[in-house]
Amino acid sequence: MAALRAADQANVTLIAPTASFSERVRWHELAAGRPDVTHPLASFTTKKPVRHVAARATAIDPDRREVRTDDGQTHTYDRLVYALGSRTRAAEADDGRVFTTEKAGYLRKRLDDGPGELTVVGGGETGIEVATELATQVPDWRVRMVTGGEIGPRLSGKSRDYVRSTMAGMGIDLVEGVKVTPADIDSDVIVWAASMAPNTELAASAGIRLNAADRVDVDDTLRSTSHPDVYAIGDSAGNLRMCCAAAIPQGWRAGKNIALDLRGKQAKPLWFRYAGVCMSLGRDNGLFQLLHADDAPKERMVTGRTAAYIKERVVRGTVASMRFMAR
Repeated sequence: MAALRAADQANVTLIAPTASFSERVRWHELAAGRPDVTHPLASFTTKKPVRHVAARATAIDPDRREVRTDDGQTHTYDRLVYALGSRTRAAEADDGRVFTTEKAGYLRKRLDDGPGELTVVGGGETGIEVATELATQVPDWRVRMVTGGEIGPRLSGKSRDYVRSTMAGMGIDLVEGVKVTPADIDSDVIVWAASMAPNTELAASAGIRLNAADRVDVDDTLRSTSHPDVYAIGDSAGNLRMCCAAAIPQGWRAGKNIALDLRGKQAKPLWFRYAGVCMSLGRDNGLFQLLHADDAPKERMVTGRTAAYIKERVVRGTVASMRFMAR
């Protein structure tokens, strides 16, 4: 989204290792058998001055305004957008049984070798979606969940109880308030979804300032507080919750601000408020938890097939919004 918006004023180089955009919000579906969750980058960029470089960034030199990539090339810039996102925080003592959503394709192959027992570690939205999706789509496997706190920490008590009862109806064994390592778990497969870590090592090595959460420190226009020609967005920057809902508006605002900046106009601050947490509970059930603007849960929620429909429309909307911007 940032590339598409910045392309209104600039020639954009988009550095990304693969030639496709992967829908991270569908990785749990990929693990459960969905054949593909990717879209060619070219389908978004063909009508814009965006050049894709199929390589991985290895170093940033802010003084020279250069990015080096693993193919030996050096790319100069006038403005840089740092959008490297996040990853699942690695579990200790990985003995070959541990998978993350980043390894959804490999997890799918492992589940095809079943049946057996599968344990999901982590009771946030990602863990809930993984556990319920696999419980309904891979019925030969026994699914359980272990979480260090309460399940759905962002949810209201009423919504949390709904998730608990839904999981119980699916036969998912839920253990709350227990912190574990892979070595503590007697299970054929472990899906680790306990927490996420921002991908800010490249920024740190370049001397770009990080905040207390180890994310790139930015002002309200999404510009780095230490390097004004660098913008940072998404999971690797700022203080907004790591989520799709925040990522797309940040990309839109950063790209728009770069276009304004290059025209000599004043960049505008990001305006953002939370609306809800939307999650699937299998293919035919879901939960939409309404939120106050500050991310606190409201008591109102939508459940069942209606919530599943809302969730699917929201997910389709992420790609649709970028296709719209590409036009």
